[in-house]
Amino acid sequence: MPERAVTIRDVAREAGVSVATVSRVLNDSGPVREATRERVLGVATSLRYVPNQAARSLITRETLTIGVLLPDLYGEFFSEVIRGIDLGVQRERYHLLLSGSHDDWEEISAALRAMHRRVDGLVIMSPDLDAAAVQSTVPSDLPVVLLNCAASGRDIPAINIDNRGGARAMVEHLLSLGRRRIAFVCGPARNHDAAERLAGYREALAAAGLASQARELPGDFNELGGYRALRELLEAGEGPGVDAVFAANDSMAVGVLSALREAGVRVPEEVGVAGFDDIPIARYLSPPLTSVHVPIAELGLRAVSALLRAVRGGPRDASGEARQELLATQLVIRRSCGSLTTCGPDGADGADGANELVGGSSGARGGKGAPLTGESA
Repeated sequence: MPERAVTIRDVAREAGVSVATVSRVLNDSGPVREATRERVLGVATSLRYVPNQAARSLITRETLTIGVLLPDLYGEFFSEVIRGIDLGVQRERYHLLLSGSHDDWEEISAALRAMHRRVDGLVIMSPDLDAAAVQSTVPSDLPVVLLNCAASGRDIPAINIDNRGGARAMVEHLLSLGRRRIAFVCGPARNHDAAERLAGYREALAAAGLASQARELPGDFNELGGYRALRELLEAGEGPGVDAVFAANDSMAVGVLSALREAGVRVPEEVGVAGFDDIPIARYLSPPLTSVHVPIAELGLRAVSALLRAVRGGPRDASGEARQELLATQLVIRRSCGSLTTCGPDGADGADGANELVGGSSGARGGKGAPLTGESA
């Protein structure tokens, strides 16, 4: 027969105190003599007592758990988002309930129903989802923070990346290097991030009087999508017909580099390549990939902070609306774009993958976030 679970009554009996005293000690919720506290904690440890979280939740109406709904759990971008979220929940001694939606509305709805009453709040990242859809699906009493969504409503806290400004800054940098025929590998249709990055690309070309030179290639945010886009471009005529390729994310840029290498096209001598996100592997590619740096882990960390602020009934902004944040991006210049600036910030030669942070796309609105533990400058 399985062993009977140790209860709070067992701890109280062994320690010679009341159940209420054990509860105060374990929840750090009331005055208890230090000697009594140490005795109760010692007994709880020796008996391997694990509090019944479900019972506690019925009393406190708190689960000490936050739910996170991401469009996918695969890839370096989402791994970094999850890392930031995990840092945040650990700091606050919360737990994490994670689900992937694959941007399917039925799966999103099913995940939201499954998490109801099991979490204190939700972080939702779905670039195809807007605030109105969330409000029509999520119970009104459940705090929600939107991450990289089309935050058309102002009643839900939202954190977004400056996708448009980052893309515009990258195209401006490529133009400054003398690149004039810049192709753009797009992200998925109906994806908010992809649409904003495409808009930034178009704006930069239009400002330079080169709107007619725009070359937009279909993509899907995956390595294979970038590879196929460049193969189709190469097969359409003799040579690539462009002098730079800007992919809407780094995963597609990896595919672009592979297709160009197979075709014998030299990067960056013949075609410069740039990506977006600055995922960890970008600096280790050959050549190291120029990219728009997104503070991915900080995105997750800020989402947790914003959600717990909402859970605890924290203040909104001065207008009384839910807080909206826009995280700035930075250009990370490496050798793939052919920039003459190939030295890293420490003076090291760019050939070893060192990078130089050139500048931000915009100021982050909503306050500066705390640096992540262990992150290098």
